[in-house]
Amino acid sequence: MVDPGTDAASHELRSLQQAHANQRHYEASDAELLEFYEQMLLIRRFEERAGQLYGLGLIGGFCHLYIGQEAVAVGLQSALTVGKDSVITGYRDHGHMLAYGIDPNVIMAELTGRAAGISRGKGGSMHMFSTEHRFYGGHGIVGAQVSLGAGLAFGHKYTGDGGVCLAYFGDGAANQGQVYEAMNMASLWKLPIIFVIENNGYAMGTAVKRGSAETEFYRRGTAFRIPGMDVNGMDVLEVRQAAEVALEYVRAGNGPVLMELNTYRYRGHSMSDPAKYRSKEEVTEVKEKRDPIEGCKAYLLQRGVSEDKLKDIDKRIRATVTQSADFAESSPEPDPAELYTDILVGSY
Repeated sequence: MVDPGTDAASHELRSLQQAHANQRHYEASDAELLEFYEQMLLIRRFEERAGQLYGLGLIGGFCHLYIGQEAVAVGLQSALTVGKDSVITGYRDHGHMLAYGIDPNVIMAELTGRAAGISRGKGGSMHMFSTEHRFYGGHGIVGAQVSLGAGLAFGHKYTGDGGVCLAYFGDGAANQGQVYEAMNMASLWKLPIIFVIENNGYAMGTAVKRGSAETEFYRRGTAFRIPGMDVNGMDVLEVRQAAEVALEYVRAGNGPVLMELNTYRYRGHSMSDPAKYRSKEEVTEVKEKRDPIEGCKAYLLQRGVSEDKLKDIDKRIRATVTQSADFAESSPEPDPAELYTDILVGSY
């Protein structure tokens, strides 16, 4: 569903609405669907192991797991062009990096603060970067990445490189003022950016209906004439199809799109959150009826992929994750001299 806004029912916005309504699911080949399944399973198993390492004290600071939300990152980022498009997100960032094809070894090493980590052990869980992949974090300040994403989009437009910025934020961050300043400028200058709200229902622990006057977040861009897309974030094929529609619109020079991906996190906000604000029955129901990986598995089985093949994939993914944990644990910590590198010094 797409909401074109108040009186901004232009031809372009009507076309966007119709394109999403006409075809909810992306026509993936068997190979593509298997790849989506593998990527989501990698994120799930990786995050499960990260949770274990956190419990053992091998990961310090905050740690926000992506378990349950895998279809969002995989569905969206599989449609991007690596090295051309850019991605920026908040502190629940491990899944986005894995969906972008970044080596699990260096991600796990970063989580454990090792020198082999992708940010040389200095970023930890919340502040990972890979300029090689045009992945710009990983940000701990709620909503701050959205205005930075508008800056990345301005860079794409200024250089004319044809890239689009994907800026993720959550339902909690959607209430931050800087988000709307960024939307206003992005619309005014027709910047190539897709604002992605991962609505997992609870922000840091407050249900959407208790913290937001407008609970249908895809409508949030209407004041700036930004079309909004309401997407089932638990279905990787619907997410990918919506990404195709949004990217086509933005790449054509029409300005930004706002996508609301309705998803669900199975764990607490962070590892220190017992998530007592929701019932166990609610979580169980989502796992049993809406799980993105089980849904993708059902598609594959319908297409004739054997259970044995899927079991082999799971076995291989588990081995990959074990290797990443072993790599991280065996990697040295940064040299103490690294405390004095990568420091920006200014004068007044």
